[in-house]
Amino acid sequence: MKKIIDNFLAQVQERNQNEPEFMQAVTEVAENVIPYIVENDIYYGQNILLRMVEPERVVFFRVSWIDDQNEIQVNRGYRIEMNSAIGPYKGGLRFHPSVNLSVLKFLAFEQVFKNSLTTLPMGGGKGGSDFDPKGKSDNEVMRFCQSFMTELFRHIGPNRDIPAGDIGVGGREIGYLFGQYKRLKNEFTGVLTGKGVSWGGSLIRPEATGYGVVYFTQKMLENIGTSLEEKKVVISGSGNVAQFAAEKVIQLGGTVSTLSDSGGYIYDEEGIDSEKLDHVMNLKSVQRGRIQKYIERYPNAKFFAGKTPWEVPCDVALPCATQNELHKKDAVFLVKNGCVCVVEGANMPSTPEAIQTFAKNKVLFAPGKASNAGGVAVSGLEMAQNSLRYNWTREEVDSRLKNIMSEIHESCFEYGQEDGFVNYVKGANIAGFVKVADAMLAQGVV
Repeated sequence: MKKIIDNFLAQVQERNQNEPEFMQAVTEVAENVIPYIVENDIYYGQNILLRMVEPERVVFFRVSWIDDQNEIQVNRGYRIEMNSAIGPYKGGLRFHPSVNLSVLKFLAFEQVFKNSLTTLPMGGGKGGSDFDPKGKSDNEVMRFCQSFMTELFRHIGPNRDIPAGDIGVGGREIGYLFGQYKRLKNEFTGVLTGKGVSWGGSLIRPEATGYGVVYFTQKMLENIGTSLEEKKVVISGSGNVAQFAAEKVIQLGGTVSTLSDSGGYIYDEEGIDSEKLDHVMNLKSVQRGRIQKYIERYPNAKFFAGKTPWEVPCDVALPCATQNELHKKDAVFLVKNGCVCVVEGANMPSTPEAIQTFAKNKVLFAPGKASNAGGVAVSGLEMAQNSLRYNWTREEVDSRLKNIMSEIHESCFEYGQEDGFVNYVKGANIAGFVKVADAMLAQGVV
């Protein structure tokens, strides 16, 4: 079996050189899915996984725009349309200096499995630019978004490819992108998700990923006879996902003690309650400030510059910042300090060595393709509301989100059984693969 996996990975590596993030994502899937393919004749000999790792389409374009000093700036724009076997391409746009082809291909590949797990009819895609909205004026962001959409609009549509937000793309950016699409196409359609509620958006969408992470965590803990109540929870990040994960943990009786950004992390031993979290939300979303400023308001808290929060003792860890932020040494700290459950809120935030450490020590671990699927799930619900020209209530959307996360957990549980322990990584990869593979086989050689 190892030889089969190694040969497959060597073939993919040869065609995708200098793409470490993409190869990391493919390797994780291959190690879990190839043994399943070999054991099931319907998939064996069809090169189904080889087809899945090859994008159906890659769009790469120049984005020229004028800054506030009337200087012409040039960025790169991308859209990876990975797989449309079960529905139109669906996945976010990321605006960040780290964006490149490898990062977006890994995100698009993960998105295929994530969308499959939601049970909604959505294929997988991802896109973005190396543009950095931090420090830019609203007018600069608008001009960039308009230039970006002037090319992208040719490749997307409500039944073709429906982008959403991601890192660096929030409500402001979605608004500018949608406005330009509407102007170019002369139509009002549900081509983007994450829109404002007054113009086609869905309630719960900003909260969805963070809430979904916590709903999934709660199901994992219930499976071993406990809950989040009175649990100590360490969270990385301080953007949308981290903020709303913290909010839901607090609502369910847990204690959140950390949040972070690229400058370091804050540790509040007394716990970050609802009032303190409101301050963080204002600090990050309105003032666009750094998390270090938290200690100016709450001086009993501590700030650790240039560090991640995994050295803080906890029961549950939620990495919600970015890819490969949690390393083997961090996993060792978490295990040593008694952490029983690690649930990814970001996309692939744990390195392979960290995941192996959790598995070796029987720490419950959920991969992002399962646990952070709440965002795209509610994006799918937003698409449905756009098609119906109707808005569901907050309670209706939240109830549907809970049900979807519960169903994802059940799928992972079903396929992840391993010597009396649930391997959620294996379960998520196989469950996501099966639905897409069945559709691809039914549609012939595509």
